[in-house]
Amino acid sequence: MIQLQLANITLILGAKRIFENINWEIQRGQKIGLIGANGAGKSSLFKLIEGEHSPEMGGAITRARLITTGYLSQSPELDSSLTAFDAALAGNPRVAEVHAELERVENSLGDPEVYGDERKLQRALEAQHKLIEEYLALGGDSYPARVRDLLLGLGLAQSELTKPLSVLSGGQKKLVGLARLLLVRPDILLLDEPDNHLDLPGKVFLEKLIREYEGTVALISHDRYLLDACVTHIAELEDGRLTLFEGDYSSFITDKEMRLARQEELFQIQQRGFARMEMAIKRYRLWAQFNDKFATRIHAMEARMARVDKIDKPNLDRKRMDLRLSGWRGSNKVLELADISKSFGSKQIFSNLNETIWHGERVGLIGANGAGKSVLLKMILGQEQPDAGEIKIGPSISIGHYAQEHETLDFNQTVLDAVRYAGEMSESRAAAFLLHYLFAYKQVSQKIGELSGGERSRLQLALVVLSGANFLLLDEPTNNLDIASAEVLERALEEFEGTVLVISHDRYFLDRTVERLLVIDNGQLIEYQGGYSDYLEKKDIHQ
Repeated sequence: MIQLQLANITLILGAKRIFENINWEIQRGQKIGLIGANGAGKSSLFKLIEGEHSPEMGGAITRARLITTGYLSQSPELDSSLTAFDAALAGNPRVAEVHAELERVENSLGDPEVYGDERKLQRALEAQHKLIEEYLALGGDSYPARVRDLLLGLGLAQSELTKPLSVLSGGQKKLVGLARLLLVRPDILLLDEPDNHLDLPGKVFLEKLIREYEGTVALISHDRYLLDACVTHIAELEDGRLTLFEGDYSSFITDKEMRLARQEELFQIQQRGFARMEMAIKRYRLWAQFNDKFATRIHAMEARMARVDKIDKPNLDRKRMDLRLSGWRGSNKVLELADISKSFGSKQIFSNLNETIWHGERVGLIGANGAGKSVLLKMILGQEQPDAGEIKIGPSISIGHYAQEHETLDFNQTVLDAVRYAGEMSESRAAAFLLHYLFAYKQVSQKIGELSGGERSRLQLALVVLSGANFLLLDEPTNNLDIASAEVLERALEEFEGTVLVISHDRYFLDRTVERLLVIDNGQLIEYQGGYSDYLEKKDIHQ
């Protein structure tokens, strides 16, 4: 059953044409991954479905009767005075409405006018029965426990449930927004990067929710592992066009490569055919000066060329970020943690950690949110001091740091100035350097605070390159990067001369990048050889 249909949809915002003549049928039960480069118009497409944007004349959006949609934006608007738990609890107002109606009906049963009138009593009992059924379907008296379990499953800590939203991070607020939507259970869920800021258990929990969701789900995500784990269809928005595919992300990529190769082959064959026909037409024009019958052949051949459906030349060399991490040899022993302990008040984060990272290693650091990953990075950077033990950095080691929340950037500085000062270069050289990171000439004069998350990520990677470091500490580097940019980063790290310690919840990235994982568990570092999939396999065996 078609639940939602988009026909000949064109969207223009300001002077920019976002997409043109899009057609899309969303069927009941589909789990759709909407992918595309940053700026392709994915969020705009969701907003258009929700009525926040309007299509150009000739386009139509048709919903099946009584079909409801629920939309999670990248920054959901919530009442900041409410606690996380209360905001989620209020996500489905129907629960409170049914409870109030049920109480009113039950109170009426004690009214002599009702129990003394058989007809009124029968109507009241029928209403009570229907309300009880609906209340139980919504969760009944266990609804608050269901809300709590959902928030905890998505990754909020127990202590964060009672905190007002005003003190929570953007990522934590997004979890509350996601919980509210899941509690309402609309027919179609539209989720804009729901996995951002989730830790690994949270991502696994989200995948299970999406797979088992009784309705339809369309989600925007750059997490390739998630797109393989829970979607049934891929919709790619590229060059203003929407391409639909049945299958997961890896199958889509394989199919796309084959399609592009075949399209290129057919394009070249057609071009050779056109070239031969054009040469023939030139000869006929010359001969037509002496024999009129060649004029007829010219018209016939031109008409034949006009009737042929032209094959577009596929874009096989799309512009990507040109990230090159040079690095250098440095010390053989890059980092040593010797009996490190750290507590905050009565809460112990680490106890007697011992670990050594050697030159050339690619090490992943994972653990649940709040386990202490960022604390460990701050101690290595000297921003926090251990309570006991010693952190030793190799004598010829230079550290380059990528911060998850981009806090190393000055949001009041322009993009151009950030690069000029970091690289000690002229304006023209800085502008040319920024072109490699997909910054158009007009963008370089923007303040960093005006950039999107993806643009800030690319800028921060550019500054890491300019640092010339040989030991990279990367905190969630693929957050906000589109898939193409994440792949560029993976290749750059593979060719990097130095050493890498990376915090990431991007499981596909970990599989492609690291050779061993350090897992923070109960204040200890547990080592697993290989990437995330190897870790998961070993963990399952031991369990």
